[in-house]
Amino acid sequence: MDTTELFRSSIQALRANKVRSLLTSLGMVIGNAAVILVVTVSLTGRDYILDQIRGIGSNLVYAYYEAGSRATPEVQADFVKWSDVEAVRRELGDQIVAATGIMTTYDSILISGREEDLRVIGSDNAYPEVRNLVVVSGRFMDEGEVSSRSKVVMLTERLATRLYGSPVNAVGETMRIARLRFTVIGVFKERTQTFGLSELGSETALIPITVLRYFAPVERIDPLYVQVASPDEVPTVTGSLRTLLESRHRPGARYAVENLTAILDAAQQISLVLGVVLILISGIALAISGIGIMNIMLVTVTERTREIGLRMAVGASREAVRRQFLLEAMILSLAGGSVGILLGISVPLAVNYFVDGIRVPISVVSIAVAFVTSCGVGLIFGYLPANRASRLNPTEALRYE
Repeated sequence: MDTTELFRSSIQALRANKVRSLLTSLGMVIGNAAVILVVTVSLTGRDYILDQIRGIGSNLVYAYYEAGSRATPEVQADFVKWSDVEAVRRELGDQIVAATGIMTTYDSILISGREEDLRVIGSDNAYPEVRNLVVVSGRFMDEGEVSSRSKVVMLTERLATRLYGSPVNAVGETMRIARLRFTVIGVFKERTQTFGLSELGSETALIPITVLRYFAPVERIDPLYVQVASPDEVPTVTGSLRTLLESRHRPGARYAVENLTAILDAAQQISLVLGVVLILISGIALAISGIGIMNIMLVTVTERTREIGLRMAVGASREAVRRQFLLEAMILSLAGGSVGILLGISVPLAVNYFVDGIRVPISVVSIAVAFVTSCGVGLIFGYLPANRASRLNPTEALRYE
């Protein structure tokens, strides 16, 4: 029996029991769709988490004064100063994109007839780039306004809404901070929310640091931010920044210099472990599907015992019988697997097409793994029934009732 005739015979045998064949393949449909969807969910979750961290700044290095051993008046000299920011720009200029610093103070303002505390931070025109801020309305301050100590202010989106009704209405208004009148030139928000865990709260005002330094009681940059040019240079810049700060201050003062690389690595490891676990669960579903195929093929061999005996009696070899039943198992597995792959691909494609702003990646590797797994399931779980059919005694098979 040649290959074409063998394939035709296998298709006819499967069509003779359409419902059984369909239900048997259904397990592979579900299993392969699960593999692709699980990998898709894993990749989407990983990319989302990593994008959120990168949105804060995966190349971000930040430093602040940690501790010292002297009395308060002497400790103030240990604080990071704006001159340290300028030194970083000079010394590490070829390795960084930008460097800036933050000073923080507080003032009281009237909101809806109530006096509330307001966080006021000071920085310069490099701050939006380093902290990945997004303009909601208006603009950010420029270098000229920082150097000329212009009394301009930018507000967070929520603060602008509470004070003036909307971000658009806030631009051009004036507000009083530390008994000085500031003009609102812009409204901003974080590209990735830090939920108040950074210097930016939901209601924060940003003014030029050259202005804030005049009414802040102590000059203390906390934190100092550095945006590194390349992710590969983050560890080097982290070490260089620590060395630079320690060299510019007295011995014994300690400075925390940290980056988000450890958080990024941890997120990647978590996503990897999660992906492996989900794939193993999908693999169990495929194994169960394979057991179902083997069980049905064993039943089929039993039902077709007389047919097998007749084939052998008219000259069919044991190898031909083995190949036919193995091919039937492979067809069941590949047919179900192919439908499962199409189903698994269709879901992320539909999301990408119908939902704006969301991109769900499709893993070519997962498709290849699903297809190879389908072949493997059909081959492995189909071999036992096929081998059992080929080992039947023709005489006894013809007598089987």
